[in-house]
Amino acid sequence: MKPEELQRIKQQFSIIGNSAQLNRGIEIAVQVALTDLSVLITGESGVGKEHFPKIIHQNSPRKHGPYFAINCGAIPEGTIDAELFGHTKGAFTDAKSERKGYFEIADGGTLFLDEVGELPLSTQARLLRVLETGEFIRVGDSKVQKTNVRVVAATNLNIPQAIEAGRFREDLYYRLNTIEIKVPALRERKDDIPLLFRKFVVDFADKYRMPAIRLTEEANEMLKSYYWQGNVRQLKNVAQQISLIEERREITPDILAHYLPAHQMHRGLALAGQQNQQGVPVEELKMLYNVVGAMKREMDMLKTQLEHMQKNYDSRTKIEDEFVEWEQGQVLTPTTVPVVTEDIPEVVAEETTQEMKLSEMEKELMRKALIKSAGNRKAAAAELGMSERTLYRKIKEYGL
Repeated sequence: MKPEELQRIKQQFSIIGNSAQLNRGIEIAVQVALTDLSVLITGESGVGKEHFPKIIHQNSPRKHGPYFAINCGAIPEGTIDAELFGHTKGAFTDAKSERKGYFEIADGGTLFLDEVGELPLSTQARLLRVLETGEFIRVGDSKVQKTNVRVVAATNLNIPQAIEAGRFREDLYYRLNTIEIKVPALRERKDDIPLLFRKFVVDFADKYRMPAIRLTEEANEMLKSYYWQGNVRQLKNVAQQISLIEERREITPDILAHYLPAHQMHRGLALAGQQNQQGVPVEELKMLYNVVGAMKREMDMLKTQLEHMQKNYDSRTKIEDEFVEWEQGQVLTPTTVPVVTEDIPEVVAEETTQEMKLSEMEKELMRKALIKSAGNRKAAAAELGMSERTLYRKIKEYGL
């Protein structure tokens, strides 16, 4: 597919990103659209699987026919058959009149069955029949009806595992999976994360009539390193929360960390260790990641310490005033002296120790990365997961 055609489709269906996996999925969708083959779209929840059935429908000969998207997981098991295939009057308690199902009203068009893995086994048998023969029977009826519907299905389940567990029919899987489109998880398309985030914050700025937020370089790197278990849906949610809550429009890592669950940071770290092809030990990656991940904890701790110091500020000022009075020949009140000698130095010493541990850890990781890359700063920056600009600044800071 030509790049300009690919870009046109992305704009038409509001798809953001340049990932090779994403582009390949779009190309397959356009190619298969001209046929009537069944398509199974797989991928984690929140990756944007719903865009691909629309691409298939709009680029197919059926584009002027009806299009319906049905979330199979949201319809109760007792009514799913009636929703899909229709029912006759009196077929069940609430069936007060005859009703057509989606396979009947979508004749000549496309049906998108989202979360198809949630279908009951009895409904799976009905679906298999309509896929193979185009025939179905309404609930409560005995008359066979025909339909000409293109089925595109999607699931976030591991279907082979569901087949093994007896929860999904193997013959239906192969009938649906004539063509498979795999939609990558957000963590597998890291370079697309800033593009998506920027699009979301601009949209929310327009919607709520406020200035758009902006990430610092370090916060941007933190965003890309996150695990994103909820994928694009979670990223959009975070963008909305920050846009509405934060008065400060420049977002730093310590602010961003408030909106990112810590357990997903560690999952992102574990994944980075598994995918590391440079042979860097996972423990070193863990320490490097914690330099960023610990910012929130460090800031919270420093905030507490500063509040503690502020409480003692008046006492310290009082002591200084009393020393002045003492020099002028007045009596010093001894009960105030221990505040300076015990509280303030203890807090300062604790801050200094923690700061030294953090900086020494980061410095050691940078030194090893520079040695491994033979002084190549670009390679070292990639190894450490930071930008060249940040690496250069820290080299100067640590004297490496």
